[in-house]
Amino acid sequence: MLFSSYTFLFQFLPGTVLAFAAARRHSPRAGIMVLAAASLVFYAAWQPVYLLLLLASIAVNFSLGLRMEDPLRRRAIGTLGVALNLALLCYFKYTNFIFDSINTMTGAPLPFFNIVLPLGISFFTFQQIAYLVDVMRGAKVERDIVSYTLFVSFFPHLIAGPLVHHAEMIPQFKRGRTSRSAVLAARGLAIFAAGLFKKVVIADNLAQFVSPVFAHLDAGGSVTTSWAWLATSAYTLQIYFDFSGYSDMAVGLALLFGIRLPVNFRSPYRASSIIEFWRRWHITLSRFLRDYLYIPIGGNRLGEQRRYINLMVTMLLGGLWHGAGWNFLVWGGLHGVYLSINHLWRAWRGGDKPAAATGFVAKGLSWFITFVAVIFAWVFFRARTMAGAWQMLGGLVGVKAGSSAYASSGILRLMDLPVLVGEERLLLIGGGAVTLALLIALCLPNVPQLFGYREYRRAPEKAIWLRWRPNAAWALVSAFAFAISLFGMWQRLEFLYFQF
Repeated sequence: MLFSSYTFLFQFLPGTVLAFAAARRHSPRAGIMVLAAASLVFYAAWQPVYLLLLLASIAVNFSLGLRMEDPLRRRAIGTLGVALNLALLCYFKYTNFIFDSINTMTGAPLPFFNIVLPLGISFFTFQQIAYLVDVMRGAKVERDIVSYTLFVSFFPHLIAGPLVHHAEMIPQFKRGRTSRSAVLAARGLAIFAAGLFKKVVIADNLAQFVSPVFAHLDAGGSVTTSWAWLATSAYTLQIYFDFSGYSDMAVGLALLFGIRLPVNFRSPYRASSIIEFWRRWHITLSRFLRDYLYIPIGGNRLGEQRRYINLMVTMLLGGLWHGAGWNFLVWGGLHGVYLSINHLWRAWRGGDKPAAATGFVAKGLSWFITFVAVIFAWVFFRARTMAGAWQMLGGLVGVKAGSSAYASSGILRLMDLPVLVGEERLLLIGGGAVTLALLIALCLPNVPQLFGYREYRRAPEKAIWLRWRPNAAWALVSAFAFAISLFGMWQRLEFLYFQF
């Protein structure tokens, strides 16, 4: 069930909100039970059989957590639990990748298994690994199965994040008051409308300049420089507005139930270094990789050389987390190299300099280098084959395309409505769309900042030139964004991060 679907918006969501409101009048626990049940129904709407997998995962990890109350067995049971979770993830996500890689390297005729990747398995598995590791470190064991089930399956973040921490979610579920009010509901609905607009109107319309080009390359074709830059830059903006749009919708939905999810994006394309980029992009994943992988394997505590090895290992595994393919490993490896170079550069310069000490030209150059590096890495993330990625890189650097160069039909699709404009005009329109999307990403406040959400709540008024207010004008803006989005929802394009 997609957030950007009529079934979700006009059936599932109203029914869940009304049932939750009625249950909360009885008791907080009744509200928890309604949300947990609704979340399981939401997951089952995809493929009911995989609900059994989710429930089994929840039951096993909850039981292991209870057994870890014994300090003498805590580490052994926790280690077993982490191993079981990783084994589950590896089976569903990496079996065919491993077999295919062995087959390529050795020629062994290993079989191919038709394994369907369960929706959201990377997210709910990582969250439970984090829970077990925290209990191993001395965190309190959760003894309420309903609260634990809701922590894992809460439908706003279940499928594509943000990755949440049990210590920041379960207390919110259990508290007697949820701080619900008309203003909170209005803020939640407005944030959801903003995220829906980013997904349906911006990201989904940019997809038409991306998907056919990469499909042509993955099939063995080539591409001209103009189409290479349009497709790659369009994907750079598509994945940002698609994924950040999902995260905004998740935040808005959670607010309807008085729950505050963590911020997952802070305008990452404004970053002037790769280090800063990863502090702004998919923040909850960066937090997980830092706390549960980078620091445990040594972090920067074992000398400079080991620090860079740890960075590379972390980013390679972070790339592999996104998908079972060599292209994702290359993407993660590139960002590992970028981060290592960035840290070496900062060490050579004597550490970070205050923003005031950095000149406008130098800061602009740093931003440009960072942005171009991110764009080139996205090529490997988007391509389905390594051959397709190399063809795209060749097009970006001006390698002349062959006779099989991509040629567009010249059809522009507005909310999936076709308009014949011709190939040359389509290139110009695509370039304009990418430029407009980039200006939105760079110049407008990000959604949490616009709505004064969480860490932006107490920001001084002068820190932002545009701020949401619970008034009629902003209600009209949100209603307009929502209405436009409704016209594009019938395309039914899945969120990009559903495949991870």
